[in-house]
Amino acid sequence: MKEHGFTPVIVGLLQTEFGDKASQVFKCSELLQYLNIKTKSASSGSKSRGAFANHYALYVLIEDYINNGFDERDGYENYDGARYTDLLKRQRELPFGDKLQNHALNHRLNEEFKKYFPECEYIPIMRDAETKTYWINENLLRISIGESELNIADSVIKIIDAYIHARRDAFEGFIATCNKMNGFKADDPEKVLTFISGLLKPNVDARIFEIVSFAILKEHYRNQAIYWGWTQEALNPEFLMLYKTGRCNANDGGIDFVMRPLGRFFQVTETTDVKKYFLDIDKVQRYPITFVVKSTEASDTIAERIKQQAQKAYCVAHVVQRYMECVEEIINIPLLEKRLNDIVDDGRIGSVIDEILIQSKVEFSYEDASVEEE
Repeated sequence: MKEHGFTPVIVGLLQTEFGDKASQVFKCSELLQYLNIKTKSASSGSKSRGAFANHYALYVLIEDYINNGFDERDGYENYDGARYTDLLKRQRELPFGDKLQNHALNHRLNEEFKKYFPECEYIPIMRDAETKTYWINENLLRISIGESELNIADSVIKIIDAYIHARRDAFEGFIATCNKMNGFKADDPEKVLTFISGLLKPNVDARIFEIVSFAILKEHYRNQAIYWGWTQEALNPEFLMLYKTGRCNANDGGIDFVMRPLGRFFQVTETTDVKKYFLDIDKVQRYPITFVVKSTEASDTIAERIKQQAQKAYCVAHVVQRYMECVEEIINIPLLEKRLNDIVDDGRIGSVIDEILIQSKVEFSYEDASVEEE
């Protein structure tokens, strides 16, 4: 078992429930070890990745198991199962869960669990695709210690509750810091610059990086205008405006940002895998895309690496060339930092921190009346 900052919380909850058998329960349970892996981000602060989908898939199924009394009685093998619509509804009632989809319930949790525990003969979730009903695998909840059989269902719920609480505290701390920086934007812009620059590091949560990238680029473009019209005699100025098109890292097949009136597409990514780039290009029928890459490598280096991978994968030169022509621009972390510094020099850092606050509250479903007003 690899320990991290949240592991003592798990151990403490198990000791409360099982006393001196707690360490044996932990050692004998792949499900508890999986939760230990999945709760690492709880002690890493607000800028670390904190996902909830797999946690909540376990949570709602085990909650259904407990609500029907199976943690204290037999007969779960004859249970009709929990309905998909009820499970999804319950997931979306949980903190940060209002936009969750069905991937974890249907396959993602099982696939990840098997990756970590290939020797385990059980998978966590069983389902009947025809009736859209689901079950938690009870074999992972019942732990045999000597002659005793212990049920960890209630402990799993308490561990996930503690993880949610820790992540909520971390995020609320992040929002509080953003609000504090908001107060410094007029008197101490360098302090705000240092804070925002810290959100552009390669190890920052991808959602935070996407939000900060959007805020910087939106402010960077907003003072740039083009002149266009239906005739040469009737040209009108229009400032460039960047729009965010969906949730961060939503895996929804969409494009992250769109610019008016030029119609530029922007896609935020953490990878330099050519398949990801070309898949995004194919989604929009090879329409040119600007890629915002969470990397400190030079943009030319990233482009060359993509091209080399493409040449190996596709072999045909003109096919590779057509794809590469669709990579309109690569914006890396140093370029974002340069544009942020330019914004500071122009005295516009306040707009960036304002946008980070707005987008963060929307992204993390932070309940605050000011979001609706804004």
